[in-house]
Amino acid sequence: AGGDQNPIHQDEEVAKAVGLPDVIAHGMLTMALAGRYVTKWAGHSAAVTEISSRFTKPVVVPAGVDVEITISAVIEEVSARQVKLDITAECAGVKVLGMAKATVSLL
Repeated sequence: AGGDQNPIHQDEEVAKAVGLPDVIAHGMLTMALAGRYVTKWAGHSAAVTEISSRFTKPVVVPAGVDVEITISAVIEEVSARQVKLDITAECAGVKVLGMAKATVSLL
């Protein structure tokens, strides 16, 4: 994802050598899962006009558990037909995306 060829995403020995428990998923994979969840919530992929986040914790592959994504709140009405959402993404009870937000057009 995004051309990141860092071996911590592919090589268990390298990941463990830098203090990780195993290889980790690309942050963009976690963000894509959040985007898919928001798209399902909105009802159509064209409805999601913006999505952003920071990667706060790594997601170990295989995680052994699913990444749980929820819409935590509608934080702002951008216009009569657009809302900004606050997104929570956790893996094994640990928040893995920070400042995660999406803008959605209500169709």
